Amino acid sequence: MTKIIDGKKISQEIKDELKAKVLSLKAEGKKIPCLAVIQVGNDPASTVYVGNKKKACEYIGIGSKSFELKEETTQDELIKLIDELNNDDEVTGILVQLPVPKHIDEDTIIRRISPQKDVDGFHPMSVGALLIGEDGFLSCTPQGVIQLLKRSNISIEGKECVVIGRSNIVGKPMAVLLLRENGTVTVCHSKTANLKEVCKRADILVVAIGKPKMINSEYVKEGACVIDVGIHRMENNKLCGDVDYDDVAPHTSYITPVPGGVGPMTIAMLMSNCLKDA
Repeated sequence: MTKIIDGKKISQEIKDELKAKVLSLKAEGKKIPCLAVIQVGNDPASTVYVGNKKKACEYIGIGSKSFELKEETTQDELIKLIDELNNDDEVTGILVQLPVPKHIDEDTIIRRISPQKDVDGFHPMSVGALLIGEDGFLSCTPQGVIQLLKRSNISIEGKECVVIGRSNIVGKPMAVLLLRENGTVTVCHSKTANLKEVCKRADILVVAIGKPKMINSEYVKEGACVIDVGIHRMENNKLCGDVDYDDVAPHTSYITPVPGGVGPMTIAMLMSNCLKDA
């Protein structure tokens, strides 16, 4: 019998735990974290994400500062703002909503944010700390996947785990976090030979390939746990993931839906990162 992993419910539990933590910080008279969110341009999807982050800050009770910059903002102007926020003691976390316009170099911007305020976990120092098991901010989406598994009582230790996708934001950190939980991890990508056969070995299959409904039941071992990180808007305006949900779900023990699976967890983990050292 397939169990649907409810990311909305689990993310709400985490946000409620964080809300309680903020209340106790306030009661003890301790400093309340503050997240600064920068958006360059008015990409509609980015605007929705930024709005959701603001709402989450408000719900949990942490401070938030919002900077909506024009599309034509120069890289130097954006760097100047990041430097000011790096030096602002009130601000404990900085996030630049990606993607940025093409005339701005994403990597330069990620590296400019202080690693001590890098709540997205994208800075090379954060990634390096993750890789060698040192303390640092973890990428929000992979961290959210681990929480989905743990809070659904799905054991990772000793399991055959396959990650499809090797991006710096999801695929690579996902593989490292599964390793950290003692999973046996294989990372697949566009050049992987015999992809279906490799995926069919997986007890836990994490799909972050960026292609709508690419993964069907031919890729999935009977009784596997399937985590779908992808999100796409179809021509009929409906959302779907990288997994063909209707085809795959009957063959799984656990599966995440799209929407309502991994997506809500990303913001919950961002909030968790904001409160990490509080």
